[in-house]
Amino acid sequence: MSTLRVVPAYRHGRERLFVCRPDGSNVAWYDRETGRVNLLGEDARDDVLQALKPFLTGPVTVGPPPVPTPAELARLTLHPDDDLAPNRPGEALLVALDRDPGPARRLRPDPRRRALMAEETVGAALDDLEGAGWHTLHSISLPGGDRIHHLLLGPGGLFAVHALYARKARVQVTDPMVAVGRREAEPLLRRLRSVADRASYALTAEVRPVLALAGPAEVTVTAPPRSARILKDTELAGLARLGGVLKPADVEALHAMARDRNTWGRV
Repeated sequence: MSTLRVVPAYRHGRERLFVCRPDGSNVAWYDRETGRVNLLGEDARDDVLQALKPFLTGPVTVGPPPVPTPAELARLTLHPDDDLAPNRPGEALLVALDRDPGPARRLRPDPRRRALMAEETVGAALDDLEGAGWHTLHSISLPGGDRIHHLLLGPGGLFAVHALYARKARVQVTDPMVAVGRREAEPLLRRLRSVADRASYALTAEVRPVLALAGPAEVTVTAPPRSARILKDTELAGLARLGGVLKPADVEALHAMARDRNTWGRV
């Protein structure tokens, strides 16, 4: 943590100083207007305060990002066009395929359809957690073309879940690279952590990245990935056993914020 750096930004009408790791992921931010240092992980407290020391003015409050107040939630009475809750797993892909289904005959399967199968498989597994105090939002579009495949919220915290088609294939994970079968490895975990960081900023709460593999034959992880979980679609139910992070009222408040399309417009 000794290499943390401070990056100034002006967002949502406020000046904020983001504390970042060398790879660009956020660990905290300092809101000058409120005098608050928002930590995304308590274990980084000392290093964050050391990095921010030259920038702090006057007394500051240090802690996790605050949960939205009832007054803030009152502003979240949603127009149907802004409510993301009805989104189906793979909503963006379904719309794209409906607009442009592609040629009837092609030499190779349309990769969009495989991606859709993965999102539908993972989404169904996450939707099964609803009765255990969890909520799932699907296919959340972010500025710039990124997308959160699934956002899971519950007693165990918040998770940005990325679905990856891996049916009957061997998957090799060497952080940040992920290789499926004979395909070339991609820095998927780096992109997933970036998306989770953007979600953390939008919701002012820690969002942890999860890579969900749909139907792999074998998964090899060379070393535990930093701050990310690698799970098969059949293992996602285990997330329901996590708890002790958010109270039911906090889950509902964050779910109300997350389902508003406008929450994601400037992250």
